[in-house]
Amino acid sequence: MVKGSNVSLAALSEHADSVIVRLGWESPTGEGDADVSVLLLDENGKVRSDTDFYFYNNPVAADGSVQLLGKAPAADGSEDRISFDLTAVPSGVVRMIVAASRYEDARFGELEGVRLSLADGTGEELLRFTIDDADSMSAIIFGELYRRGGEWKFRAVGQGYDTGLAGLATDFGVDIEDDAAAAEPQDNAGIDAQPNTAAPAPTDLPTSQATLAAVPTPRRPDDEPEPRKPAGRPRTAKKRVTLPKAAKKTLAENESWRKARLFPVSALKSDRDRETRATSVLLSVMAQVPEFGRRLTAAFGSPAGRMETFTEVTLPHGDSPRRPDGVIRVERAGKLWTALVETKTNGNALKAEQVQAYMDIAARRGYEAVITLSNDVALEGSPLVEVKIDGRRKHKVALWHLSWAEVAHQAQVLIRHEGVGNAAHAWLLQELLHYLQHENSGCHGFQNMGPAWVPVRNGIDDETLCQGDPRALEVVESWERLIRQVCLRLGGELGQKVLPVQRARRGDDPKERRDRLADQLCLDGRLQAELRIEGTPGVLAISADLRTGRLRTSIEIPAPEQGYPLSWAKRLVRRLADAPADLHIETLLEGQTAGPRGTLERLRPEPADMLPKSNTAQIQAFRLSLLKNMGSTRGNAESGFIRSVNDAIHRFYTTVAVHLDPTTPHRSLVKSGSTTA
Repeated sequence: MVKGSNVSLAALSEHADSVIVRLGWESPTGEGDADVSVLLLDENGKVRSDTDFYFYNNPVAADGSVQLLGKAPAADGSEDRISFDLTAVPSGVVRMIVAASRYEDARFGELEGVRLSLADGTGEELLRFTIDDADSMSAIIFGELYRRGGEWKFRAVGQGYDTGLAGLATDFGVDIEDDAAAAEPQDNAGIDAQPNTAAPAPTDLPTSQATLAAVPTPRRPDDEPEPRKPAGRPRTAKKRVTLPKAAKKTLAENESWRKARLFPVSALKSDRDRETRATSVLLSVMAQVPEFGRRLTAAFGSPAGRMETFTEVTLPHGDSPRRPDGVIRVERAGKLWTALVETKTNGNALKAEQVQAYMDIAARRGYEAVITLSNDVALEGSPLVEVKIDGRRKHKVALWHLSWAEVAHQAQVLIRHEGVGNAAHAWLLQELLHYLQHENSGCHGFQNMGPAWVPVRNGIDDETLCQGDPRALEVVESWERLIRQVCLRLGGELGQKVLPVQRARRGDDPKERRDRLADQLCLDGRLQAELRIEGTPGVLAISADLRTGRLRTSIEIPAPEQGYPLSWAKRLVRRLADAPADLHIETLLEGQTAGPRGTLERLRPEPADMLPKSNTAQIQAFRLSLLKNMGSTRGNAESGFIRSVNDAIHRFYTTVAVHLDPTTPHRSLVKSGSTTA
């Protein structure tokens, strides 16, 4: 589209009752960004009240008509997404303004590729608008959705403001809070404090607005209490919760009543029942919630289009027809992408013969992919099933694998952190997640360390396990699967990226790396892994010592570049005020293996005990560790090894890592805003 042009949404798509607007830009320096906002206007071109102004502090409309969903990965960096449910927009609203603003003295001319795109409810992009003339503007109206003749239309606007979002908002009737205290820096001494990045207002604003931050806060009615000010500047990319609000009290007559569920699991009696039900539940939700279906299939080459799913489909295969568990079909611009689905639940393994048959059927019938789904976790360079590819066939079929843990992770991230199109979609995903997490669903993810676990532990105990033993390699592969699943679960809970760190030599393939780790397991009896958690100032390490039966979770915090060691020690102890008393703190010295060490309980009254006796010793870092006895059984039972690893990592993150300053490593112990870092 070009500036000033407009188009009817109904003319572009039959699924335009709900749309996703994406705003995007790129920064040559990698540091530039902007905040998105939406204003709902009446027939007079003004907001009906300050609640019609949606921005990072007011991201979701109570009726679900507008939701700021935050950032999502895109081909060129990331894009901010806004969901509009046009069927839920109040009748008094005739226009919805979509805008973005920069803070401090930044201008949109410093960014590249400033653009807007709009997609329908299926995820198919309907239009795109690029703004090329925003050089001196600190706020821009990208476009507007408006009613005309009973239908919704979109107009490409591209109007800029050099007075920032404050000027834009006041033009449309938002009552801006002009209290000078709103611009004061927040106290960053708290554990979860963030640097205050709110910018002062432009100097050319009226005197009454001269103390405004670059992004205003709507004035609250006099009869409402003033909310507690956040410790830092919130951003729309974090924690966009779209779950329906739970009822404050239940209407059940007594506690034994069970809430009605969309996907009941109590009637499941056999593995076949579980596989059939799980496949149907998952595929139906994928088709009904475009964001979810797209997220699961995008990595497999599926386009963003209209998705339909089917179960128990009969397909010819020689003398005996085959019945794959499901079929996925995605249509975009008249082209069709198709995939067969094979599902397993509980501990049932995929069968190579079965998957091979589906690969052959897919090749003959022109399907693009075969997707396997089970509780197992696929590893790079170690396929779950071996299949033969007929090189003579012109049509190539891709084989992909999904773990039930990954399915649950994606559902959790969407409904608890990023947001989906409307409340009905959030409810569907919530029901799916409840089903997957039920003990009778059979969809619990990786839960068994395998038959080699007990022999390997016994071999380590009696020192009979030799290098090259294939059972050690099996345990290493199971350990890697477990760590990948831990990352998925923790990332789903936090809404942040949690990734395993692979310490590999350059040029090593995955098999060589696992062989080396298996030999190391035979020598020292330890399984080790590292996790990188977004926002955490360091790598979280976990070590399972099979000789002693102990788990150690730890993190190393580099020492600040400036300041006094005693100040470092005191700040660290203050930050860990709510950490467990049995937390071990070890001071790592440059050129030496270790320095002073002790428990937090002992060091709290005397932080100076963390410092070396010698004034010449240079402190390199502080290592924080928690120890825990690990389970002995190979499964995920209460006494199992898998459960103990999950619990150890979860406890360390929630009681230790969250208290650390999520800044760059050399500032990790320095109070936010301090000039000594």
